[in-house]
Amino acid sequence: MTTYLVTGASGQLGHRVIDALATRVAKSDIIALVRSDKAAEDYAAKGIATRFGDYTDTTALEAAFAGVDRLLLISSSEVGQRAVQHGNVIAAAKAAGVSFIAYTSILNAQDSTMALAEEHKATEDMLAASGIAHTLLRNGWYSENITMTLGQDIELGQHFGAAGAGKLATATRQDYADAAAVVLAGGHDGAVLELAGDEAYTLAEYAALVTELSGKAVAYTDMPEAAFTEALVGAGLPAGFAAILADSDAKAAEGALFDGSKTLSKLIGRPTEPIAKTIKAAL
Repeated sequence: MTTYLVTGASGQLGHRVIDALATRVAKSDIIALVRSDKAAEDYAAKGIATRFGDYTDTTALEAAFAGVDRLLLISSSEVGQRAVQHGNVIAAAKAAGVSFIAYTSILNAQDSTMALAEEHKATEDMLAASGIAHTLLRNGWYSENITMTLGQDIELGQHFGAAGAGKLATATRQDYADAAAVVLAGGHDGAVLELAGDEAYTLAEYAALVTELSGKAVAYTDMPEAAFTEALVGAGLPAGFAAILADSDAKAAEGALFDGSKTLSKLIGRPTEPIAKTIKAAL
């Protein structure tokens, strides 16, 4: 019997991974790592076991990982704290005798110039040093990162960004979750997987699609990185996070969020969701 544990199981990616994994392995072999009683209750209703653990508490993590064979480390949402938190997970996994870790990294992590890639690169380096067998799920941009401002874009008639004519090969959370479930279930150990959507588009092309599908004219407004950062702060985002998002856009202009290998669709055995479908669902 193989035991599978998914960290960050309360998050938007985590719960999708668990649902997808439950179609591939026995539910009784799956454990969800959660931080709240509410999440534990939700999983209990689905027949999934839970353990409590927090990326900051190595002792709790080590106890949660006892008897676990294969672990999915979903990257922390706390940018700036990720490297330390991921290091805690890896150390606890090693102490508990976990034999395999899959990790949700970012496209071309080792060579990427994106600010977001720094902590992913550090985590990949820690995994390499750990001696634990691992697979790197180098996820591209989520389509939902683009569509989350859809209501505002339609209201203003503009989608703001700093990506110029750079192409983004995005995929949905569900696409990436399905890939993580495939890898965790087994068969791709030791791989470095560059994962991105089948279709790539510029933000001007995205705005044209929004116009077509919503019936409201939306134009893409390209801004210098600094101005885009200020606009994001004006929209209520914390300054540090706004700077990272603007940096990601600016690096996308140079191709940082493009990958044409179709590794993701090959892995999940189906095409990734086209951005038009994601826009329709968001509308």
